[in-house]
Amino acid sequence: MTVMCDDGLARPTWAATDPMLRDYYDTEWGMPVREEAALFERISLEAFQSGLSWATILRKRPAFREAFDGFDPEKVAAYDDSDRERLMADAGIVRNRRKVDATITNARATLALRDEGGLVDFVWSFQPSATPEPTTWADVPTQSAESVALSRALKKKGFVHVGPTTMHALMEAVGIVDTHLMGSHRRGSSGVWPR
Repeated sequence: MTVMCDDGLARPTWAATDPMLRDYYDTEWGMPVREEAALFERISLEAFQSGLSWATILRKRPAFREAFDGFDPEKVAAYDDSDRERLMADAGIVRNRRKVDATITNARATLALRDEGGLVDFVWSFQPSATPEPTTWADVPTQSAESVALSRALKKKGFVHVGPTTMHALMEAVGIVDTHLMGSHRRGSSGVWPR
């Protein structure tokens, strides 16, 4: 469902009222992410979001960035038990041991992928030949054959907390697929897919 906002643009209900979510939807969601640290950040935040609202994660993103050294994979990969304890004591982030550990594990897997072309090329290689063309929010998929394949492939490379639904959300967020509704002012804005 979309909501007509005061600027005359229709947005999904999740992005219609909260200024932070509205700005995220209008400027960031669905735009291509093709830099290693930025993509590692998105994978990490999608994992932290599992079971929570995206608004919670987005509000905490500045604290996440500070706590995880800007999501620099080399720095995060070097974290030890003292870093784990520091993160678990940080009230600014989501303090979930499995998700903290997953972020460190995934940083190490990100570094290992550099020998095979890197995280960005690996993730983007799962871009489908066509993107969904939803006319209602009920038409927007939560998984795809590509997100299932990406999930499996990442797990084989040592990544964790990268299930098919989480990877589909990642693919939407970083522009690999365009699930903006047909006719939306944001449809095709990534430049990856035509309107």
